[in-house]
Amino acid sequence: MKIGVISADIASESRVAITPDAVKKLRKLGFEVLIQSGAGRAAYYADELYQAAGADIASSSAEVITQSRIITTVNDLPAAAIEGLTSGQIVIGMLDPYRNTQLDTYATKGVTAFAMELLPRTLSRAQNMDVLSSQANLAGYKAVLLAANEYSRPFPMFMTSAGTVKPAKVVILGVGVAGLQAIATAKRLGAVVEASDLRPTAREQVESLGGKWLDVPMSAEEAETAKSTGGYAWTPSEQYVKDQAAVVDKALSNADIVITTAQIPGRNAPRLVHGATLAKMKAGSVLIDMAAGTGGNVEGSVPNETITTDNGVRIVGAANIPSMLAAQSSDLYANNLVNFITTLIAPASDDASASDASANLALKLDMEDEIQGALAVTHNSQVRLAKR
Repeated sequence: MKIGVISADIASESRVAITPDAVKKLRKLGFEVLIQSGAGRAAYYADELYQAAGADIASSSAEVITQSRIITTVNDLPAAAIEGLTSGQIVIGMLDPYRNTQLDTYATKGVTAFAMELLPRTLSRAQNMDVLSSQANLAGYKAVLLAANEYSRPFPMFMTSAGTVKPAKVVILGVGVAGLQAIATAKRLGAVVEASDLRPTAREQVESLGGKWLDVPMSAEEAETAKSTGGYAWTPSEQYVKDQAAVVDKALSNADIVITTAQIPGRNAPRLVHGATLAKMKAGSVLIDMAAGTGGNVEGSVPNETITTDNGVRIVGAANIPSMLAAQSSDLYANNLVNFITTLIAPASDDASASDASANLALKLDMEDEIQGALAVTHNSQVRLAKR
C-alpha cells in the first residue's frame, strides 16, 4: 500500500508533508512511500535523502495521485490534483475545513479526507498528532526573531560607557501555544514582556515564564463562567470588552514590539488592534500579526507584506511563519501525520507473520473512533463537517 507526497503548489509554502525520517517509520509499518520529485527541496530534503530512506521518486503529482492509496499534504490539494482522485483514496493534511470550497468535490469523488486541524486537543492519546501545537510552537519562536529583525533597537538592557540602553517592551496578545513560546523567547532575549488573553487561567502560565499579566476587571459571574469553560467558550460582556480594549490600548501605547496570535477555526481572526491604538504607538515600534492570513488581528495588516503607518509603526503580516522554518516544521508535522496514520491500521491477525509488515497491512476506517471521526470531513461520499 502506497502513501504519496506531492509538492506544495504555492510559492509561500516551503514545508513538505513527509520527511525522510518519516519515510523510515512508514516503511516499518509496511507502507511504500512515493514522493514527487522536488517535493522536499524547499525544506532542504533532496530526492536522494528520500531514496536512501526507502522512498520511490515520482516525476509528477499526477503519478503520485494515480498510484497512492493515501495522499499526504501540508495544505489542501490543488483542484487539478483532486480531479485525479478516485473512490477509496484517503487525503490527510491541514485542509482549512471551514473555508475549504472543495469538500463537495472530495465527497463526490468518494474520497475520505482528514483535516488535521480538527484534532480533539484535550484527548491525551491525540497529543502526538496535534499539528496546530507543533506548528504554533515554532511560529511563536520565529515571530519574536522577526520582530527583533524589524526593530531598530536591541531587546536586552545594555550598560555602556555611553549610557544605559533600556530593554524592549514586548506585548503578546493571545497566550496559546504560540503566545507562550513568544513570551519565553522574548524573555530569553532580554525583553520586558506583558501578555493578555481572554482566558484568566492563562495568567499562571504567563507569570511562570516571567511575563506580566495584563489584568482586566471581571465580574464574579464572568470569572465563574470563564473558569467552568476553560476560557474558550464564554462570551464576555460589553463592559468586559470595553475594559479589555482600554487595558490593551494603554499597554500598546508604551510597547516597542507587539505580537498577536489570536485565531478562531472557521472564522475571521478577531480584531485586537484598531487604527486608533496604532495612532498612539511610538514611531519605530513593530507589530507581528500572526493571524494576517485569516483576516488579521491588526487593522491594516496585509498577508506577507510589511506596512509602515503614517506615524512610523511597522505592521508585519506574518501569514505563514512555520514555512520560514521549513526543515524543522516539516519534521514535526510529518511525525504528527505518522502518528495519525498508525490509527488507521487494522490490528494484525494473531496468525499473521510479523516478518512481512507490508503483506499484513490493512486499513480500518472507523468513524466511531474519537480521533478518526473528529478529523474526517468527507467519507462515504458525504461531507461530514458541521457548519459554523
